[in-house]
Formats: sequence, C-alpha cells, structure tokens
Amino acid sequence: MDGKMLARVGAVVFVAVAVTATAIEMSHKEEPTESWASSRPNTTPSDPLRDELFRCQALGEAGPRDPACLRAWAENRNRFLAPGARPAERLQEAAPAPHPQAGPAIPTQPATVSPPTETR
Repeated sequence: MDGKMLARVGAVVFVAVAVTATAIEMSHKEEPTESWASSRPNTTPSDPLRDELFRCQALGEAGPRDPACLRAWAENRNRFLAPGARPAERLQEAAPAPHPQAGPAIPTQPATVSPPTETR
C-alpha cells in the first residue's frame, strides 16, 4: 500500500467517524435546563439586604446610578470588610498557627548547574 492510498483511507475513516459523531449528537434530545433564578432556595429567611442586592443585580447598568443600590453595596462591603466584622455564626476563632520547627530554611550548599551541551 503506497502513501497516497494510505492517506485516502485515513481521510475516509476520519470523515466516517465525524459523520457518525454528528449523527449521534443530533439524535440526542435537549433537556431544558433550569434557569439560575429558579434554583435559588425559597426556604431561607428573608434578608432585606439580600433582597435589595438581588434587585440591584436585576437593574443591570442602572444599578450603579441608583442611590439605594449604592447604599446596599456599601452596607454589604461593611458587613464583611469592616474591622471586627467576623460573622461568628460562620467563622470560628482561628487557632494560632504552629511555629515551624527550628532548622535552616535556605539550603546551605548552592545547587550545581551544568552548562548546556549542544547536540548536532
């Protein structure tokens, strides 16, 4: 079998596999996916700040110009980033980090690097 014949057989096999894969993919029925909004749990207690943040999210580009949204975002930032703002119900006090054992952190002998060799 010469090279041209082998290339033709390979091309025919490739096209056959591609057509088969396309036919299999097209035969699958698409299942409707749930939208993001419907996946929100409805059993959580109502949080006015959270509700306001969702409203601001729905506004899109108008959100940054809405004074109520600016206040809600500032309050949300303060909730998590203000000094001493540690939600006690979610985070426990962090235990102090253990001290590393005494020993050299930097190797005492430098690594040896051999020069690159050229191969021709």
